[in-house]
Amino acid sequence: QVHLVESGGGLVQPGGSLRLSCVASGSISSIWTMGWYRQAPGNQRELVALIRFSGSTNYADSVKGRFTISRDNAKNTVFLQMNSLKPEDTAVYYCNAKLGSLERWGQGALVTVSS
Repeated sequence: QVHLVESGGGLVQPGGSLRLSCVASGSISSIWTMGWYRQAPGNQRELVALIRFSGSTNYADSVKGRFTISRDNAKNTVFLQMNSLKPEDTAVYYCNAKLGSLERWGQGALVTVSS
């Protein structure tokens, strides 16, 4: 069983920064692909960024150049550094772990960007 716990959400002003963390526990290893998704009210959940075992990454066009995903395999932790935040980044951010047909989700962390 794999369990994901996010932290680091909160309220930030436009232009500010936040860092989300996701700690994975249970039967998980560094070969899992880790990612961050988000869901704003009334919208579908969308991919924000993912990082593979190799270290290769993918980002949504809307966050390229502003967000950075990274992972600490020794601590089974994945991070999302979010800079230059915009009101449209407001959403619940979910940590995701995937290996083949196996997929797990965290409970979500609310990020609100507002003045």
